[in-house]
Amino acid sequence: MSYPADFKYTKEHEWISVDGAKGTVGITDYAQSSLGDIVFVDLPKVGDKVKAGEIFGSVESVKAVSDLYSPATGTVTEVNEELKDAPEKVNADANATWMIKVDLENAGELDSLLSAADYEKFIAEETGH
Repeated sequence: MSYPADFKYTKEHEWISVDGAKGTVGITDYAQSSLGDIVFVDLPKVGDKVKAGEIFGSVESVKAVSDLYSPATGTVTEVNEELKDAPEKVNADANATWMIKVDLENAGELDSLLSAADYEKFIAEETGH
């Protein structure tokens, strides 16, 4: 599995890509492979507030329902509407399939997130691989 070096990662297996004061959020390849076939994605609405470390939605797979945790605080500016009809896009390419876009309130809070290398180490510790 590969993890883009320009993304930041949470220990709950979300990623965020940042461009200025805007963040794009999705789940990691590790998360989608652990979940199995994703059948439904529940996301917030444009204009909703999200808070770093708090639940902003959920992903339902054939195995389980998993909460999604926001890597940053801000206001949702866009939601990936394609996932309503095609949630399996997350399985096909988790790194390229974003879920929400957020206007960031405090870019400094991203400093506490994991780099790609740190995230890979974290997964190795969690899985014993």
